Amino acid sequence: MYHSEKRSLYRFLAIYLLSTFLLFAIGAAIFYTLEKHNIIDKQRQLMKQEGEHIHHQLITLHKTYAKTLPLKLHSPYKIALINMDRKPVASNLSLPTSFQFDKEYQIDNGTLFYTRKIEPYYLGVVYIVLGTPVDEAALSKLRKNIVFFMIVAGIFFVILGYFLGRLFIAPMRDAIGMMNRFIQDTTHELNTPVSTILTNLELIQTLNKCDRAKEEMQRIEIASKTISRIYDDLTYLKLNHAYHRDIRPLNISALLHERIAYFSAAISAKQLQLKTEITDDVVVPIDQDDALRLIDNLLSNAIKYNRTGGDLIITLSKEALRIVDSGEGMDEETLKQVHRRFVRANSSEGGFGIGLDIVHQVINNYKFKITFRSKRHEGTEVIITWSKA
Repeated sequence: MYHSEKRSLYRFLAIYLLSTFLLFAIGAAIFYTLEKHNIIDKQRQLMKQEGEHIHHQLITLHKTYAKTLPLKLHSPYKIALINMDRKPVASNLSLPTSFQFDKEYQIDNGTLFYTRKIEPYYLGVVYIVLGTPVDEAALSKLRKNIVFFMIVAGIFFVILGYFLGRLFIAPMRDAIGMMNRFIQDTTHELNTPVSTILTNLELIQTLNKCDRAKEEMQRIEIASKTISRIYDDLTYLKLNHAYHRDIRPLNISALLHERIAYFSAAISAKQLQLKTEITDDVVVPIDQDDALRLIDNLLSNAIKYNRTGGDLIITLSKEALRIVDSGEGMDEETLKQVHRRFVRANSSEGGFGIGLDIVHQVINNYKFKITFRSKRHEGTEVIITWSKA
């Protein structure tokens, strides 16, 4: 799976699962609240029935003209019989200091209270108060069932979301596959004629048979090398995921001199003032092909986007490579997007917008650091740092 496909799939799954979890969390909270009320309502109904039963007992005792209260507090609930002064006549229930006698039901510190007012009162009892702990066992079971359901539903929706996501990115996957096949076929077709042109061009130059057509041959050389570089870049993009890297200490100084010579025709054609300051024997552990792509893309951009007769400054030290041009430059908004594939800083120039994307891939692979400094109409400075010092 390509990086763009993974990114789209992860984004889809994140949005899908987050919204699904949010809806389920809201639904679970509502369901828990309703079920909690149902559990407490059942306790309330049973307490109310017990209160009525005690009330009838008081009436019966009153009719027998009992002068005392021989009522025995045998009940599944704790009971408090309260007189007019709100003092207990008989009680095995401790009432909280904040207890409100005018409320039929109330919960305090995990205890459910039921208050029944007697009118007219019998045997000095004005209030019957019952108390029992809230059924935490039922609530705990309810919570466990909800959590279990959320886990099972979460697993189901993760699996479902994954397959939906694969279906979601299937058109993009097909499009990328078609594009990759096109790139593969195109690069295959380009390779043979480009190699033939470059080989014969080198042969002609060696035999010194192009004195009268030196400018035309220079143009052919620039065009051929441009096509060759595009071929290398497209091949790299196609094979990047399966690209084998032979990382070893590489003399960047020698390679940089070689690449400057490679681009000498393009530099001359644009009449650029080349200034170099290259430290000898700068060695960096890197795959040679990656180093070529890194240097070639940076030099190519510095030449392509430079103004005719402008400056091109190349500096190499033990710690970093610095390339400065005096071209059009970029604004801050363009700088933020310039590393994205198919984004070009200047649409008036040629290219596919893949050069800096390749540069960033190489930078990320080797944990290097890249710094862009640019101002519109003043030029661009690119610094690649590989040393931690």
